[in-house]
Amino acid sequence: MAKFLRTFIFLFILQPLVRVILGLRVENGQALPTQGPAIIAANHNSHIDTMVLMALFPLRCLPKLRPVAAADYWMSNRWITWFSRKIVRIVPINREGTEKGVDPLEASYAALAEGSILIFFPEGSRGEPEKLSDFKPGITLLAERFPEAPVIPVYLYGLGKVWPKGAGLVVPFFCHVLVGEPMYWEGQRLGFMRRFKASMKQLAAQGDFPVWQ
Repeated sequence: MAKFLRTFIFLFILQPLVRVILGLRVENGQALPTQGPAIIAANHNSHIDTMVLMALFPLRCLPKLRPVAAADYWMSNRWITWFSRKIVRIVPINREGTEKGVDPLEASYAALAEGSILIFFPEGSRGEPEKLSDFKPGITLLAERFPEAPVIPVYLYGLGKVWPKGAGLVVPFFCHVLVGEPMYWEGQRLGFMRRFKASMKQLAAQGDFPVWQ
């Protein structure tokens, strides 16, 4: 039942919402992987970011898509937990800290080991609309643990106005997704983070987007 419902929502609600109502423009979408393990690493300004990223993939990839999401929000009550686990199929991460000796990325490692396409937000939480926040080291730890997995930088623009933090639904004039070229672990954490930051800044500059007011 959950599998059928997930497919129905994906085909008849999620994809039409993203591609028709939002009028989403995607650049270099062919760089998105169709096999795992792989990591989609995107900036994060809105709750709808996850759904938009999932909608970029063909239906055959749906079983492999696993968004990493905050447990304190996406598992805040019984119904949201069911939806998050069965329909979105999140990989929960604890933002409030974990027990000593417990790696908060352990569930993400397990998902990648199963061959998933992980959707990951290196900023950790939603920032101000259309502004890049500092990236946390989690993305480097994932890349180091799975050096064979490509890390694909993705820059999202406009979604912070579709559903900004603490506000209702507002549809902007346009939304963009810019997909960067795959990156691979090369053996050095600081160097990987520098390359990732540079790629994200390049994607943001490539769009030449106006500043949101």
